[in-house]
Amino acid sequence: MADYIDIKAADDSGSFKAYVAKPAGGKGPAVVAIQEIFGVNGGMRQICDDLAKEGYIAICPDLFWRQEPGVDITDKSQEEWDKAFKLMQGFNLDKGVEDIKTTIDVVRGMDGSSGKVGAVGYCLGGLLAYLTAARTDADACVSFYGVNIHTFLKEAANIKKPFLMHIAEEDGFVDKDAQAKIHKGLDGHPQVSVHDYAGVDHAFARPDGVNWDGEAATLANTRTSAFFENHLKG
Repeated sequence: MADYIDIKAADDSGSFKAYVAKPAGGKGPAVVAIQEIFGVNGGMRQICDDLAKEGYIAICPDLFWRQEPGVDITDKSQEEWDKAFKLMQGFNLDKGVEDIKTTIDVVRGMDGSSGKVGAVGYCLGGLLAYLTAARTDADACVSFYGVNIHTFLKEAANIKKPFLMHIAEEDGFVDKDAQAKIHKGLDGHPQVSVHDYAGVDHAFARPDGVNWDGEAATLANTRTSAFFENHLKG
């Protein structure tokens, strides 16, 4: 069962849509799926649908709405990449986290919600998942190949709930120096677990993505499922 809902922004600047997929029984903990730079596209909707099959109320908010509502593109053409990078460059991170926080509040109070809410993000959404862990009351957060996390490591001190991170060792957008800084800043944090995936590039877990790697994606998704099972259902 899937549909779109409207969510009023906390700053009263308007409202944004969010894709919602619910489990067969309509009840369970919730997971906010945080988009990549391609908007709420088929891949993100598929992630929500898969989470719903695992028993979660999954919701993916449109975070580019202040620039262009309804962005739905892929990684298959240069034109789409150019548009995606332009949207990312014009994106306000603080407002994005604010919209995620609003989404968390909405889904936490949704009919059928257990009250537990996690978040999982990819690429730009991976950074936002990290900031969600640091700045919101989400119960558990997961970052897949988040970009620019190494520039926000001071915020790690604010992470009070479990946070899981997946790093692609050959990430074209997160170089080895940035990865080393992430490990230095996060290894040993009592709430943080970091996994590295050898030989894979950025977006190795993107459904139908150009860098998809079945073995690494399965391992990362299995770890994520167990993490949410433990912290949202347990």
